[in-house]
Amino acid sequence: MEYLEFRLMNSDIVLAAEAPDAEGSPEQIQSGFRAARKLMEDYERRFSRFLTDSELARMNRSAGRWFCASPELFDLVRLSRTYFYQTGGLFDPSILPDLKRAGYDRSMEEIRIYGVKQQMMENRGKRPSFEAVRLEENKRKIWLPPGMEIDLGGIAKGWIAEQAARLLWTYTSACAVNAGGDLYLMGIPEGRVDWEVALEDPRYPDQDLAVLRVGPGAVATSSITKRNWKQGNKHQHHLIDPRSGEPAVTDWLSVTVIAPQAATAEVFAKALLIVGSDQAIEFLAKNDEIAFIAVDRQGKLWGSPESMERFNANPGIFQMVV
Repeated sequence: MEYLEFRLMNSDIVLAAEAPDAEGSPEQIQSGFRAARKLMEDYERRFSRFLTDSELARMNRSAGRWFCASPELFDLVRLSRTYFYQTGGLFDPSILPDLKRAGYDRSMEEIRIYGVKQQMMENRGKRPSFEAVRLEENKRKIWLPPGMEIDLGGIAKGWIAEQAARLLWTYTSACAVNAGGDLYLMGIPEGRVDWEVALEDPRYPDQDLAVLRVGPGAVATSSITKRNWKQGNKHQHHLIDPRSGEPAVTDWLSVTVIAPQAATAEVFAKALLIVGSDQAIEFLAKNDEIAFIAVDRQGKLWGSPESMERFNANPGIFQMVV
């Protein structure tokens, strides 16, 4: 297996691939890496909310008017609307004003260097509902209500990881793309029956709690311990609960979801992290295509019955099945 690591989307990116057969060459893998990286860089330029000339930023500035979108942006907004309804509004890209109010008004790398702008702590204002977004399929037009700004950061990152993996797979027999916790797997490594994916301890990032054994598809992890900062005397994190407009209060530190698509895994990892253990059973009753594992503040694992069959935990970890 060959690897390429780089920084993109405020995340550590890892591409992994093996030669398609005995005749495969390192040059072929490197060509695949270059193509996948270029694709990811292009999509970041188009969908980043931190770049004023990105397609997403231009769409946000067009709120109140119809915007002609690229096929990819239209697909992401259409997916977002689908997930908005599937999660009962727990996934809501229109929380961007709340993210900014909590201090996440610049990239995380800049926040870690310069801190946050304290004036972003003003009281929450009323924002338009994401239900008001309108799509015109045949012309790929998007209408955002006046005053709406959306952030596609998480769902776009998962979506981009999957697109990059599908491109890389044309150069390999098995590959994986990990975009800061959003992982998409294609094929199976030679001599193996599955992929092994480490489950990181959100309390101690240099330690693993378990090893997941999964087939091709998506694995995404959302955590409240990765992107956090201090705003005045208040500790904040990037996971906004749309019901309150504030960083989510949850008894879980991280949630990892296994699903067929990367966007699905990314969205439901965040939604489950928001609802926590009290509402997970009810939430999953309507969404039975996913398996998940959560880590609470004591390092205990929670999970669906399907997920418990897919990992080996370190000794001493108490496993609770919801």
